Amino acid sequence: MILGALAGGLVGTVVLTSGMRLAQELGWTRMDIPLLLGTAFSTRRSRAQVIGYALHFVNGLLFSLVYAFIFDAADEASLWFGALLGAVHALFAGGPFANVLLPAIHPRMGTPWSDAEETPLLEPPGFLLWNYGRATAYVTLALHVLYGAIVGLLAGGL
Repeated sequence: MILGALAGGLVGTVVLTSGMRLAQELGWTRMDIPLLLGTAFSTRRSRAQVIGYALHFVNGLLFSLVYAFIFDAADEASLWFGALLGAVHALFAGGPFANVLLPAIHPRMGTPWSDAEETPLLEPPGFLLWNYGRATAYVTLALHVLYGAIVGLLAGGL
């Protein structure tokens, strides 16, 4: 199950990342997950993008291992259970993580308490990521559900 989950994590991360990029190009969202991650480590946009993509893929693999652990504990690995975990993952990522934790720990992200003398590189995502466009929450939810479904499908052995 572990290898299947890792394979699902890799494929799922490609799909999620590509889907987010497509949503940006279509004007549905301003959310750029690799840039968001990478700017925690670099102020140079090009370097931040590279670092962010690497981190996003590592995170995708790590999350697939968490999913595998949950699949094993529940004795269930399937497309539908993976999709459910993806929805929970998206709600956590778009809720308490992005709204509370990320602005508190990201060195280049503004907070609701940033003042005019501070110049953050990124605005905080806000509740359900709405600061990056209202459709961001829906796009993020759909793509994380798809990620989870892919991980569940491959972890369950198709």
